[in-house]
Amino acid sequence: MKYSKETSTLLQDAGLDAKNVGSSEAQIALLTDRIRSLTEHVKMHKKDVHSKHGLVKLVSQRKKLLKYLRKTKLDSYDELIKKLSIRGK
Repeated sequence: MKYSKETSTLLQDAGLDAKNVGSSEAQIALLTDRIRSLTEHVKMHKKDVHSKHGLVKLVSQRKKLLKYLRKTKLDSYDELIKKLSIRGK
């Protein structure tokens, strides 16, 4: 299956295999990119409630994936947090 160049580039920047988009690490990297772009949109359009709601859903989904990754592969979790420069708890 072919994926967009943007997706492949994002995954390679995160140090992941571009063909393995189903892994938790890849999903977290893709969600992080969407969250960052949506955050910029929400900053510009403060009254866009629908986008804010979508942003909250994406953050929640990423939080669940991070929690799962932390339980299953702690070393991979630590590396991903550093590469994506996101704060983990």
